[in-house]
Amino acid sequence: MTAGRSRTRARQVSAAGLLLVLASASAACGSTQATATAEAARTKTSWREPAAYSYTLRAESQVLAGEFRVRVEHGRVTEVTGVDEDSRRQAREVFAQVPTIGSLLDRLDRAVAEHADRAEARYAADGRPLRISLDWDTNAIDDEAAYRIDAYRPASG
Repeated sequence: MTAGRSRTRARQVSAAGLLLVLASASAACGSTQATATAEAARTKTSWREPAAYSYTLRAESQVLAGEFRVRVEHGRVTEVTGVDEDSRRQAREVFAQVPTIGSLLDRLDRAVAEHADRAEARYAADGRPLRISLDWDTNAIDDEAAYRIDAYRPASG
């Protein structure tokens, strides 16, 4: 008889533990939703990509890593120059992977929409991004990306 009560007590404790886990999971889902909504508000900027500009990009991602001087015309990267030897090699090999500032903002918006674990940006006073950090899954080791945007200059004319 003692063994029967022990099993019943164990089942009650297990059920209570399961309810606690489910309640915690539900609360976590709610906070994730709130965080994603707050993050979405931060991706909105009044800055509009001009027809032509240049900037320096420091990228750390699986596809692109290094420092590059980038020229953009009509929404397309037209010139990429690596700052050091490794960046120059990458500029030749993955030219098509070098983003415009507008496409970096699109990546940020997509990460927020897909509920990435991290989708953050710092903005200049004029609304253009200075830094963008992305991480779709903090448990994965190959999906992080960090971008720093310096020396931004709209083309004159």
